[in-house]
Amino acid sequence: MGTAFKTGHVALNVSDLDRSIAFYKALFNFEVFGARTDGDRRFALLGADGTLVIALWEQSNGEFATDLPGLHHLSFEVPDIETVQAAEATLERLGAPLFYDGIVPHGEGASSGGVFFADPDGIRLEIYAPSGADTAPAPVADAPTCGFF
Repeated sequence: MGTAFKTGHVALNVSDLDRSIAFYKALFNFEVFGARTDGDRRFALLGADGTLVIALWEQSNGEFATDLPGLHHLSFEVPDIETVQAAEATLERLGAPLFYDGIVPHGEGASSGGVFFADPDGIRLEIYAPSGADTAPAPVADAPTCGFF
């Protein structure tokens, strides 16, 4: 019998801690569990319902490098397509760049899908629901949508 694995929190390097805190709080309604917003070791721990989800570390300059080995994208599952739609509206209000035109399925014929976008540092993110995204065509016909944005 195998061991069941569960991802813990995700830590992201950001270039402007205050900007990133505001973005993730607005998008996910996260609370700040702890932070140091002054000095040279700036960080914030964000989450919901007592669970740490994202740690932000102000340790970088520039933008997320999609051409180097490392994180491809970070994905968040939500319970339903209505929650994805609400997130899409928030992303539009925040001016976050969307990689596709709204909510798209994970692949041809898939019901799961969501929105694909970037945070203020260009980190690629996804918010998806397990079903309800099959009202639009898949933007990548012969491969998973989430692999090529």
